Amino acid sequence: MDVLASGHEQVVFCSDPASGLRAVIAIYSTALGPALGGTRFYPYATEEAAVADALALSKAMAYKNSLAGLDLGGGKAVIIGDPATGKTEALLRAYGRFVESLGGRYLTACDVGTSNADLDVVARETRFAHGRSEAYGGCGDSSVLTAYGVFQGMRAAAQHRWGKPSLAGRTVAVAGVGKVGSWLVDRLVDDGADVVVTDVDADAVERVLARHPAVDAVGDTATLVRTPADVYAPCALGGALDEETVAVLEAEVVCGGANNQLASDGIAGRLMDRGILYAPDYLVNAGGVIQVEDERHGFSFTRAEAKAAGIFDVALRVFRAAEEQGVSPAVAADRMAEERMAAVGRLATIRLPR
Repeated sequence: MDVLASGHEQVVFCSDPASGLRAVIAIYSTALGPALGGTRFYPYATEEAAVADALALSKAMAYKNSLAGLDLGGGKAVIIGDPATGKTEALLRAYGRFVESLGGRYLTACDVGTSNADLDVVARETRFAHGRSEAYGGCGDSSVLTAYGVFQGMRAAAQHRWGKPSLAGRTVAVAGVGKVGSWLVDRLVDDGADVVVTDVDADAVERVLARHPAVDAVGDTATLVRTPADVYAPCALGGALDEETVAVLEAEVVCGGANNQLASDGIAGRLMDRGILYAPDYLVNAGGVIQVEDERHGFSFTRAEAKAAGIFDVALRVFRAAEEQGVSPAVAADRMAEERMAAVGRLATIRLPR
């Protein structure tokens, strides 16, 4: 892996043997501001796999923050280890000191394997930890607005495909009903959609069915993608859209909360060839980062929710641009994000008086 050729501004390797900390912080771009992105705590098989994940996720965060209209660059951190057994106060605080050493170039938050409570511990060593618990004046669980943003993206897709910004009477297949997926199901049921779900965690499915008896469930994702539906919503792991899945997918729209949904570069084109409208994941799942960013200004849920509602309009712009340019929405979204990074990032060259 050629890290120097990845286009990243900075990649930091962090090690504290006494606490067991082994981490990588990747900063893709600070053109729009400090690089914001969560900290993933995961038992990577190899150090190379951890670096690859940090590089890919930090780039995606730069594009997500740009498209969301935030004055933030993109970064990501990964801690190598099992969060169930290796997470300690000493390790989290050691990590916080490495974040602080970057002087604000990187702002961290929650991700897979980390929680608001963990960020409270990290924040004891750094000013640059966000997504903290409400008890400490933070924004709390960002999955609420992540799901809200996905719902807004889905409404935009419905408007573009069927001429009405509603899922009422439509069938939506949700793969993964953890935090984001379960909140999304709530929104969909309230909107009048027929919902079908699956999850590897049977308890998660049972919790959804207990709240919404009219929701149906199937045994696994392989069955779900073959289930006739108007919308397929991948809300679990990345790489959910591969050649095999796209070939059998019954839905007309793909819009979900999972990160890095496209298993390879050619998948966006395959979706387009099949006439399936794809809502780029980093566009529609930006509600969480919008919620975390608002914490920097003294958190207001009402204000953050209003900002996340703007995902509807941005998604419509992406769909229209893709149609006009004859490209996939993934390409159109990338272009829009890159244009903003270049145009607004350029303003830093205008020197201000000190």
